[in-house]
Amino acid sequence: MSSPQERLVAQLARIKELSGLSLRALANQAGLSSSSLSRYLTGRLVPPWEAVVALCRVVSRDPRPLRAMWAEAAKAGAAPTPRRNDLPADLIDFTGREAEYALVEGLLHAAGAVAIDGMAGVGKTSLAVHVAHRLASTYPDGGLYLDLHGFTPGQEPVEPQAALGRLLGALDVTHPPANAEDRAALWRSELSRRRALVVLDNAVDAEQVRPLLPGAGKSAVLITSRSRLVSLDGVPPVSLVPLADGDAAHLFGRAAGLTLTEEDAVGQVLRQCGGLPLALRMAGARLRHRPGWTVAVLAERLRDSANRFDAVFGMSLQQLDAVQRRVFRLLGVLPGTDFDAAVAGALADLSPDQVDAVLEELVDAHLVQELAPGRYRMHDLIRRYAADLAADEEPLAEAALRRVLEHYLAQAVAHDRTLPSPHRRDPSPGDPAKAMAWFDLEYVNLVACFDAAVRLGVDEVVAELPQAMRVWFFRHRGTDDQARLLEAAAAASARLGLHQQRAALLADLGFARAAAGRLAEALAAYELAEQSGADDDDLAAGLALRIGLVRRDLGDLDAAQAHFRRAGELFEQLGRPAGQSQALAFDGWVTLRLGLREEAVELARASVAMADGPAQITGLVTLGVALAADEPEESLRTLHDALRLAEQHNLQHNQAWCHNYLGVALRVMGRTEEALEQHRRAFELLEPLAEVQLEIDFLHTYAETCRAAGDRDRAFASLDRIIEIARALGRPHDEKLAREARDAMALSAVDGRGKA
Repeated sequence: MSSPQERLVAQLARIKELSGLSLRALANQAGLSSSSLSRYLTGRLVPPWEAVVALCRVVSRDPRPLRAMWAEAAKAGAAPTPRRNDLPADLIDFTGREAEYALVEGLLHAAGAVAIDGMAGVGKTSLAVHVAHRLASTYPDGGLYLDLHGFTPGQEPVEPQAALGRLLGALDVTHPPANAEDRAALWRSELSRRRALVVLDNAVDAEQVRPLLPGAGKSAVLITSRSRLVSLDGVPPVSLVPLADGDAAHLFGRAAGLTLTEEDAVGQVLRQCGGLPLALRMAGARLRHRPGWTVAVLAERLRDSANRFDAVFGMSLQQLDAVQRRVFRLLGVLPGTDFDAAVAGALADLSPDQVDAVLEELVDAHLVQELAPGRYRMHDLIRRYAADLAADEEPLAEAALRRVLEHYLAQAVAHDRTLPSPHRRDPSPGDPAKAMAWFDLEYVNLVACFDAAVRLGVDEVVAELPQAMRVWFFRHRGTDDQARLLEAAAAASARLGLHQQRAALLADLGFARAAAGRLAEALAAYELAEQSGADDDDLAAGLALRIGLVRRDLGDLDAAQAHFRRAGELFEQLGRPAGQSQALAFDGWVTLRLGLREEAVELARASVAMADGPAQITGLVTLGVALAADEPEESLRTLHDALRLAEQHNLQHNQAWCHNYLGVALRVMGRTEEALEQHRRAFELLEPLAEVQLEIDFLHTYAETCRAAGDRDRAFASLDRIIEIARALGRPHDEKLAREARDAMALSAVDGRGKA
């Protein structure tokens, strides 16, 4: 008996057939992304109910009969997801806002989204974070937080495509799709399976936020902005005004740590602070640090300043000594979103003990926020004030910034050296998991530092930082920033006369482009790398292997084989058995594609014998596929050995690859139902990676298995998806293969009807 998901897929395929439209045209009419529709039609993802309704409307069909089937499929396909909490800490002195809190909570339950707006310093973020913490039990799949930097001094607002990449990354989608439309669709799909609360802080306008909104499901979003986002349909606004005098006095008293009795003086302070929580906390902190002062003295000092913010911020600075004021000013030019004590120490050239003491004072004065133990940030308004002071009073600010860039580079290099890599024979002692966690935590700051280094012309940092992120990028290849960083780094290396380094960076650039399916661009980068690194045999061997893979994917099998054999010779000369094993395995793979099965088996066995551990995976898969027709037991045993190695070493790309070719082998053996299950598992593993090259490979093999199983609709949907990707990326060979397979299936269907 077919599963609920299979029955739903059959109904969706029927809708596509009734529409008479191509995959892309049907997706456009239904308001879906074509990649999401492809996943629904091939059974790789259960669509949200709204997508089912939209598809039914295209063909004027009542969706209600499908509701029970969809509910069963959604229940069967649901997988538990780990709870995540990225929210900043809640304020222990949060005061007032009872009416606003109740309104926001009610609107979240009713509409699933709220936009909180108001002037700088009025407490928008504090309210959003407070609500998110209070409602944590209502959203068991976690709280996500993203600062969109709509008004952050010295930073451009985060583009929607990059924002979607970071949000998907928070859900462990390490390789999001390349374009913003597909990212938004995947984001909505991921949220539809969860009950999470997303805080989008500091939005510049509605256009920045619109692609980030959740779709169907029980997740919700809280947005903050200084602008009222009236054009966001379905997102009710809640506008914050300054605190009323009663709440303002209560917050000021808590911040000051005393009971207020001087009513006239208190009123003057409240008027000077304008009811803004940020200003009230800072004024209270100033009074707490001056026990000899009365509220009247504070009010008099505030009156002497030119404006409200100069009054409060400037007075807070007065309680600091010269070193503390200097650190505050320099923090205004720090790139990135947050920082730790070591970064602040590098910025100000202070010892750890000194900088810890300074940061404690800045936190006490409410000039810096401590997000988590040892992790800090500045409010945008305060950051702007600090940056303005630095521009006027810090002639050596650029030197301080260069120290920060060098600090981040040194940290990246040190963490990278602990990570295992095929290019590193002896990693430094350390915990690789902690190193990867450091890169995850600091990634946004590393990119901001890289951009600052480009702006300042610090070519050494520009050239070296992407190299120090090499292993991290290998596991997160295809990110928005990777190609941009590598291109700039290669140019910086050329300016520095570091030709071998430029060649290595170009080789990494080619690999990133190949993973994204952009084969012509990958080949161009590899050829430039060959020219730059002509004297480096190690690089030449790696490039020969990678160029062979691109030639294989372009359909030029003879050229691919020649490159694999050249790579094998070079690796043998270098005494690199792991590299030689890979070259033999890929040689065997191409040889099998050329129809020389026995020769392919010999090459694959030689590859496996020469390597150990994960280096055996490619050879094992090649051998398993080659043996499928004649020696099924050994074939499956070999493929499962490959899968175990991939699982033991947490290699998700390889796990997906193994499952896909287990599907191929099972299809060859005539076990199509088991084969389809293996293909589905491969696509599940591929989903968060969104690696185009593997997707194309898998779609080709899946289409053939669906055809063998008699499921023409899924086969056609897979081939249509290949054609769509191939057109977008300029890959005529893949488009040709998909069209030929499509034509052959259509012809066989006609022949079958004629015989009947």
